Amino acid sequence: MSRLIDISQPVRQGIAGFPGDTVYAETRHFAIGPGCPVNAARITMSTHCGTHADAPLHYAADGAPIGALALEPYVGPCRVIDARGPRALCEPEDIAAHLEGAPPRILLRLAEAIDPNTWPTGFRALSSALVGMLASRGVVLIGIDTPSVDPEISKDLPAHMAALTANMRLLENLVLADVTPGDYELLALPIHLGGLDAAPVRAVLRRRSL
Repeated sequence: MSRLIDISQPVRQGIAGFPGDTVYAETRHFAIGPGCPVNAARITMSTHCGTHADAPLHYAADGAPIGALALEPYVGPCRVIDARGPRALCEPEDIAAHLEGAPPRILLRLAEAIDPNTWPTGFRALSSALVGMLASRGVVLIGIDTPSVDPEISKDLPAHMAALTANMRLLENLVLADVTPGDYELLALPIHLGGLDAAPVRAVLRRRSL
């Protein structure tokens, strides 16, 4: 027996995005009626809308696009860790006690709760030291429930750069508030958007029970 837990933000009208980025919008392009047998919609959105996977191209001019990345890091054993805290950055010592025997994918709950329709100004992010520490332990993917592994005002993006150096994959805007910390199987495949810098993800966790 297995149970799927959806950890993706619903993408819909009103969803918040990085200030200044493309606002999500949808329109009905075709509608069922006389002479039209189908409904079909048109959407406009940022590649970083809702739950998404960053590609190295997002933070490195010569980085790989999302469509060139191997899929293996996005599927497999993971650990969800409650990493909430008062500091702006999550540091290695904040999660070190939860890493014994950890699988190579780590999902960090950084926020009390996230309203997808409200931009969470001042959200908790990751230090480059934490990213480097996880890389040294063989972690291939980090996921967070805030919009970015770096603070929204960051210009040099140290956590992203640490992930680039370690060839790690990043998931952002997960929904972890109702997930019990522990070990799961992660399934979070990014849409194959070819040469783009990120892609939406439908991320789910699966915990097997006897």
